[in-house]
Amino acid sequence: MSGPGPRGTNLQSLAAQPQMRERIKAYPGTVTYLDLIAKNKRSSTLLMILMIILAMLMGCVIVAAVVAYGGRSAPEQLIPSAILGGVAGLGAALIAAAWSWYGGASAILSMSGAQPLAREMDLELYNVVEEVAIAGGLPMPKVFLIPESALNAFATGRDPQHAAVAITSGLRMKLTREELQGVIAHEMAHVRHLDIRFSMLMATMVGLIVFAADAFWRILRHTRPGRGSRSKDSSGGAVMIVLLVLAVLLSILAPIVARMIQMAYSREREYLADAGAVELTRNPEGLASALAKLAGDNEPLVEAANRGTAHLYIVNPLRKMREAHQAMNSMMSSHPPINERIARLLALAR
Repeated sequence: MSGPGPRGTNLQSLAAQPQMRERIKAYPGTVTYLDLIAKNKRSSTLLMILMIILAMLMGCVIVAAVVAYGGRSAPEQLIPSAILGGVAGLGAALIAAAWSWYGGASAILSMSGAQPLAREMDLELYNVVEEVAIAGGLPMPKVFLIPESALNAFATGRDPQHAAVAITSGLRMKLTREELQGVIAHEMAHVRHLDIRFSMLMATMVGLIVFAADAFWRILRHTRPGRGSRSKDSSGGAVMIVLLVLAVLLSILAPIVARMIQMAYSREREYLADAGAVELTRNPEGLASALAKLAGDNEPLVEAANRGTAHLYIVNPLRKMREAHQAMNSMMSSHPPINERIARLLALAR
């Protein structure tokens, strides 16, 4: 059920390429997985704060702008409206987060076509998962198999006590035990770092921001300007114009910025999970070799994956990334270039 070892020709030839050697040299010889984990935790915390601020700001401005446009309040009364908008946005976020907390993992597993895998059906896989869980001091997660020939895997759940790891049948068949251990360790690192929780919450926040922007345009089309908004010489008209311009800009830019923040968060967390996998296995080359195989995978993509769930997988399962061999690098990419991930891992192996 496995191919050449993790130190086989593919990884050696990749490490020997001039561009890869330069990438590896870019990391100081003193770098450790603890350094990478600490750096990415700081970056991820900042991204979460920015996302929350963006969502609250959008709620405040949009509600105040709609109220002012309808001429229902004097300028000095718009502050309570803005506060109400922020509170309403927070309430909606909490409701969506509650659904994500209790039902998000089940929905993701169902959408991906993942099927529960009993221990007796694959003892070696269960042994690998148990080894990694013990190394990380984690409970044994539920194990699922996705009947797809593509090479991929993901973890989900709200916390380590309710976690699940899913791998494709293609990945199970084509990786060696060491490579499989590296992939499982990567997913268990997501569990250990609570990425599985944050990923669902981040997706929820992005969805709410997109919904709020769409709702603003719908409300605006069905709202008649009030007397204050028609009076351009009044203070009410001036305030309305300012708020309306801000709301329009936010409704256009906020979904884009939110998506960029989500993708930046996802990229940072992939680096963090790679470093966490090294901490659990003490074998950077196992995961590096697995990633090299995943980058060269020419099997069909995971059909059940979509833009909303692609960031969960160890490599992006969508067609464009697969055709580019996971080498695309942009602000809207959910995963960093796979060669950059391999370079970091091989730098840790020096």
